Amino acid sequence: MEASGSDEVDKLKTKFMSAWNNMKYSWVLKTKTYFSRNSPVLLLGKCYHFKSEEENDPAPVGSGWAGENEHVVIYGNVEEFRRDFISRIWLTYREEFPQIEGSALTTDCGWGCTLRTGQMLLAQGLILHFLGRAWTWPDALDIENSDSASWTSHTVKKLTASFEASLTGERTPKVPPSILKEPRRTGSEDEEGRNELCHRKIISWFGDSPLACFGLHQLIEYGKKSGKTAGDWYGPAVVAHILRKAVEEARHPDLQGITIYVAQDCTVYKADVIDKQGISAGLETTEDKAIILLVPVRLGGERTNMDYLDFVKGILSLEYCVGIIGGKPKQSYYFAGFQDDSLIYMDPHYCQSFVDVSIKDFPLESFHCPSPKKMSFRKMDPSCTVGFYCRNAQDFERASEELTQVLKASSREKYPLFTFVKGHARDYDFTSTPTNEDDLFSEDEKKRLKRFSTEEFVLL
Repeated sequence: MEASGSDEVDKLKTKFMSAWNNMKYSWVLKTKTYFSRNSPVLLLGKCYHFKSEEENDPAPVGSGWAGENEHVVIYGNVEEFRRDFISRIWLTYREEFPQIEGSALTTDCGWGCTLRTGQMLLAQGLILHFLGRAWTWPDALDIENSDSASWTSHTVKKLTASFEASLTGERTPKVPPSILKEPRRTGSEDEEGRNELCHRKIISWFGDSPLACFGLHQLIEYGKKSGKTAGDWYGPAVVAHILRKAVEEARHPDLQGITIYVAQDCTVYKADVIDKQGISAGLETTEDKAIILLVPVRLGGERTNMDYLDFVKGILSLEYCVGIIGGKPKQSYYFAGFQDDSLIYMDPHYCQSFVDVSIKDFPLESFHCPSPKKMSFRKMDPSCTVGFYCRNAQDFERASEELTQVLKASSREKYPLFTFVKGHARDYDFTSTPTNEDDLFSEDEKKRLKRFSTEEFVLL
């Protein structure tokens, strides 16, 4: 009887929290973001200058970083920037998803934002791996503008209707008549179709269900190995290690050609990275594995040091940068670009309804952010994790050389934020990564994760 009463109380608490979260997190996208026409905008290595929308000749790029990376400069207009930004995968708070094992939670509102920003960074790495940086979502500009006050209610109604229909198995996707009448695709249209299937597959790996390899449920399971449970807050460094384990443990055939390396104490040991790229995990191939390099760093003491602004601009100007897991005190954001001294980000603090990604043609709108946000670099919390994608060992060597130059150019102090060192970690008396699958984190890793947990900001 007592157990039954406790269950009822938990259900009431869940309903109350769901109602509260709907009210608290439904206004995130309704504020407008303004961009200057006089300064270039950098988005994950691509440069856009809005002046070209009104002038016949492209305006000169006024950013030092863009000038030093002329091979990635693109003169575009607002629509091209919007298409590129919206094409990035957006993972936010969700509610009414399957209950997380060991808890009564069916939402991550209020505590899961760093896990979501980590998912966004990993998703960008997978987009580079499978689709390339030039890829954009064909339907990106069809997403309704978030500046409209009706966006939230319209989207919630649409997602709710989709979810309810999925429960009955009678979901019929709303397809415009023009699409229904299209002839069979050929040539480049076939490639677009294949890309769209890949796009959907990547999103499905981040679904909010226990079976999704990079979904919230799986990430929480890996977090338990470092002492975290559902409902706890997670720092950027802890999430980096959780993502590493999630990719290492993924069994999907398409994911066997990619891995993650997490820098140890702001040091990248090049021999360890090359070893990880050379492991073929039983595959009959001599190709190197692609690798996502994650580097937890701290951009100052209690507050972010403005001397590191050039470093942040420098890495976000690289096409193989997959973004930054960061934020401001008490909130985590996914940083993907900048204009002047403001960072461009995607915000996970927006509560959306659960979408069943196992259904064919599940709706994609809620996985793409319709409007970018900007934040002054001064407000950034110093704790963050930066990420880079390298397709093979040659790309890693090139990236290590370029990043070393960025670090030197942006470092006004004696020591850079992180370094690349020849050899293995074990050569410097560090404990190597364990091979025992039953122990996902070594004792040395657990100590470091515990230290990171006490140093990083609390996420509400």
